[in-house]
Amino acid sequence: MSTLKLFDSSALERILCVVAHPDDMEYGASAAVSRWTQDGIEVTYLLLTHGEAGMPQHPDEVREVRRAEQGAACQQVGVTDLRILDYPDGVLEMSLDLRRDIARVIREVRPQAVLSTTWEAVAPWGLNQADHRVAGLSAVDAVAAAGNRWIFPELVDDEGLEPWSTSWVLVSGDASPTHAVHLRQTDVDSAVASLEEHETYLAALSGHPVPADFIPEILRGGGEAAGVEFALPLRAFPLG
Repeated sequence: MSTLKLFDSSALERILCVVAHPDDMEYGASAAVSRWTQDGIEVTYLLLTHGEAGMPQHPDEVREVRRAEQGAACQQVGVTDLRILDYPDGVLEMSLDLRRDIARVIREVRPQAVLSTTWEAVAPWGLNQADHRVAGLSAVDAVAAAGNRWIFPELVDDEGLEPWSTSWVLVSGDASPTHAVHLRQTDVDSAVASLEEHETYLAALSGHPVPADFIPEILRGGGEAAGVEFALPLRAFPLG
């Protein structure tokens, strides 16, 4: 018996995905991105850090590797607009500067939906990493700021970026999903390929499972909850 309603993206033209690190989109969410881009929706990735603290090598070296691998991962799912801010990895903090920087991109991209990751301390897979929590909550706060002329008025006065109100906030990895994105086998395959592009990063993680061994199973579990073969569960918040 299905418990999740299929998310209707037919009215969407642009979606902005806001996450903390390279590879954060590749643990299932990139399958939905594949579906969306194949359906003609423009998807932008906004990463808040370069993920430079995630490997043993010097951060200056890692930064370039992770940028390149994320670019290759984007190509697997049809994303051509990749933006990376330069906040420090591992010590991301809630701040007005961060909120403003995300709100700026929302006003530039003008998405109907913003997708981010859960900001709960405990996620379905275990303890949620600090940067992930900050990224998710900052993205939600930035959605509100982007739609209000009197929050960060300098974005209008100095940069000419008029307010933009988003219709949906979508949260991946939430323990209480409300909807699911219906996926095809090709979307699942693209999601696996997108994570495989993070080859150097995955090689640095001892005992990391092979993407093809677990990504399809995650998405098959989402499909069971939605009454289809494959799906990505999301908590979807419609905004007025």
